[in-house]
Amino acid sequence: MLKSAEIRRQVAQRLREIFPKARGWEETADAKIGAQTVDLLAKFKLGEHEQTMVVDVVSLGQPRQIRAAVTKMSDIRKAMPAAYPVAASVYIGSQSARILKDNGLGFVDLSGNCYLAFEHVLIEKDGKRNVRPSTRPLRSLFAPRATRVVRVLLNEPGRAWRLEELAKAAAVSLGHSHNVVKRLEDLRWLERDEAQRIHLGKPSDLLEAWCESYSYRTNEIASYFVPERVSRKLMADLARVATAENRRYAFTLSAGLSLVAPQTRLSGVHCYLEGDPNPIAAALGLHPAGEADGSLHLLSPYDPGVFYAPVDKAGLKVVCLAQLYADLVRYERRGAEQAEHLRREAMGY
Repeated sequence: MLKSAEIRRQVAQRLREIFPKARGWEETADAKIGAQTVDLLAKFKLGEHEQTMVVDVVSLGQPRQIRAAVTKMSDIRKAMPAAYPVAASVYIGSQSARILKDNGLGFVDLSGNCYLAFEHVLIEKDGKRNVRPSTRPLRSLFAPRATRVVRVLLNEPGRAWRLEELAKAAAVSLGHSHNVVKRLEDLRWLERDEAQRIHLGKPSDLLEAWCESYSYRTNEIASYFVPERVSRKLMADLARVATAENRRYAFTLSAGLSLVAPQTRLSGVHCYLEGDPNPIAAALGLHPAGEADGSLHLLSPYDPGVFYAPVDKAGLKVVCLAQLYADLVRYERRGAEQAEHLRREAMGY
């Protein structure tokens, strides 16, 4: 993980690239403003207007750290009202970006995203992926078995759990569950009530962190030609054959979304399937295809935890909503947009 000083150096360079016509550029590191110290104070001229930016470097850019930056910047605004506050990190995801915009702050990251709105300036770039997605402090938290615990917590965000109940639901050992819980407590994403039961304090923060470390492409994907336009009938036939073979299955991506939060017609079907997908495809009369040419895509799960708490819709099984969101958010075909639709319509956080 990059150190704050290196992020600051690269952010300063990025700001100079964003404002190539700026004149009289001055930078001060670790500037004291009121009771706070900011990582970077930048002054420059755009046309005849003098501008001042105060930049706070946030090492991970997670929503919890971003909220702390918002609190810090509110103090700085009182001490220096004319300055424009900017948060900076290696990567600032959609939820963190939303928090900053809602509080009138700008941001810039080293992955190519930014939002700067002051005076007559509006510069916004989004949709760039994290250039360093596997941040070491969170890597173990989202390893396959650990993610089983995360998934269980996200599936029932309002529930208070005893450690034994959580371990059983996640199908992991008590010791493994304890380690994940301790890590979540260290990050202050998890809280305990008076009876020492565990519950999520900020489920949206945990979901966002998981999504930054995960892609549905972690799973092996087998694709197949479908002779006719894909439809709910294809999904029903797949479910029927899988059930007859005693195979677990669960629809995801746009197929899953079409069942739990309908919005657009299907362009393809993605479905998690336990075991070898080829006999199931053969039973449906389908032939292998390249991913770009196929309309049915059977995913061999990277971990059986993906089958946890499937949602039953019209007799068809869909992955739990947290898994569906995590799969959608990196999907190339309008995935981020569909993930937000799911969040608004069905998730509640």
